[in-house]
Amino acid sequence: MSNKIKYEMEFPIQASPSLLYQYLSTPSGLSEWYADNVNSRGEIFTFIWEGSEEQAKLLSKKSDERIKMRWLEDEEEGNSYFFELRIQVDEITKDVSLMITDFAEDEEEVNEGKMLWENMISDLKHVLGSA
Repeated sequence: MSNKIKYEMEFPIQASPSLLYQYLSTPSGLSEWYADNVNSRGEIFTFIWEGSEEQAKLLSKKSDERIKMRWLEDEEEGNSYFFELRIQVDEITKDVSLMITDFAEDEEEVNEGKMLWENMISDLKHVLGSA
């Protein structure tokens, strides 16, 4: 079993942390930009994209700050990989950034993952009206 590569990204977002958090932590918010449809039952989130379905387990969340999930596939294989969406606020300027932490199999997948996140965050900014 190969070790995945951890990567992080930062996106400036013009929105309040509390508004942004709604789009990161709720099925209705996530379905606006992350997947076509999102359902949750307890700590299990189901993400639906054009015919495919993936489930993730909510590992932790902190209101207006962060949400951390693990794909059930990784959970079942005993992997500790996760993806985290964290809201960072600059203490001086009050600028808001969304920090993404994710994992990929190899450098090529890292690049694909980054492109995917860039597209999704672009959709998120559009939904927030800050594009």
